Amino acid sequence: MAGWATLRIDLLLEAEGTADGETGALRFDVELIGGRLRAATEWAARERIAGAGRIVLFGASTGAAAAVATAAARPALVAGVVSRGGRVDLAGEALHGVCASMLMVVGGADLETLQRNRDAARQVSCPTRVAVVPGAGHTFEEPGALGAVGEHVVRWLDGLGSPEPRRWNRLVAMASRGTWRPGRWLGP
Repeated sequence: MAGWATLRIDLLLEAEGTADGETGALRFDVELIGGRLRAATEWAARERIAGAGRIVLFGASTGAAAAVATAAARPALVAGVVSRGGRVDLAGEALHGVCASMLMVVGGADLETLQRNRDAARQVSCPTRVAVVPGAGHTFEEPGALGAVGEHVVRWLDGLGSPEPRRWNRLVAMASRGTWRPGRWLGP
């Protein structure tokens, strides 16, 4: 799986995350978190950070809906979407606009999310795979469950083909120039 780079971002600001911990409302605001993920995806492409030539978005729970919405809105930038226990159904009509390959990994004991993912997979026209981790719940806290998710993702990424390796020092240079700093948000 050589050649893949990773950039982890929080889609809620610190204060929003605190407030969301009490209400749970912001995590379901797919328009808000999707807009932020689109802004980060556009930034990565514009700044040519490591891996930006072939972006695969990874989202868990409602973050998966944001990833689907971003893939539909920016098809030229997004090569794939990975959903882990994701509520891809919350992406609504964006599901019909996804051109990128999709992997949906769902816990076998999370029957509601599994059915939602299977229904969503029937709505997309792109190559889509629903992988089930037997005995795992929604958050994959069972022993070995997250490892099984990782194995599914690695096999799936290998099937997409690895991009050319890029150097990480480009991202470090971006941070030092101030165009991207962890904890600072770039968009809406």
